[in-house]
Amino acid sequence: MDPELLSMVPRPVCAVLLLFPVTEKYETFRTEEEERIKAQGQEVRSSVYFMKQTINNACGTIGLIHAIANNRDKMNFESDSTLKKFLEDSLSMSPEERAKYLETYEAIRVTHESSAHEGQTEPHCCLCRMKSSPMCHCVSISWVKHNHAPSIDEKVDLHFIALVNVGGHLYELDGRKPFPINHGQTSDETFLEDAVQVCKKFMERDPEELRFNAIALSAA
Repeated sequence: MDPELLSMVPRPVCAVLLLFPVTEKYETFRTEEEERIKAQGQEVRSSVYFMKQTINNACGTIGLIHAIANNRDKMNFESDSTLKKFLEDSLSMSPEERAKYLETYEAIRVTHESSAHEGQTEPHCCLCRMKSSPMCHCVSISWVKHNHAPSIDEKVDLHFIALVNVGGHLYELDGRKPFPINHGQTSDETFLEDAVQVCKKFMERDPEELRFNAIALSAA
């Protein structure tokens, strides 16, 4: 994730998906972070699209939904896009209501399950069903190979989150958490570098771990 490698990523970048191991150290940090934010508060814009995760092993799908939903203005969806309809239907819902709606949304559920059966270990981009767009290219910044994709009910210790720029603030969107995490100010020009700094904090908390993967949604 050094500057020379980051300079090769097409710009602008509108979202970063981070895959990381859920370890005991991370779970301790997550609990402490939640307690701190509840006590101190934080600014979260009402325009941030956030949903909870209630489906097992669906963090990649939810991470992709978070990435696309918070960049709807940059996407050219097909007229019959499954994801477009889901986003339109759920826009006025609460994070909990969106999670429940996804549980019953057959088209996305089938895509998610078929991806798992086919061995997909990264968010399945065909879910988007977008036309050619200036913001629909996925670039893997670094990756670790996995032997297989988990089944719906298999217990896994890897998790996807999305990092997005909404209104000039960098938000971490994780369906396992009760709310978005505001990581401070950012801009279209500095978003990738700012997101990488957040990713590095995850890595620093578990210096002995190697299972990290960052995927940028960027200009084609």
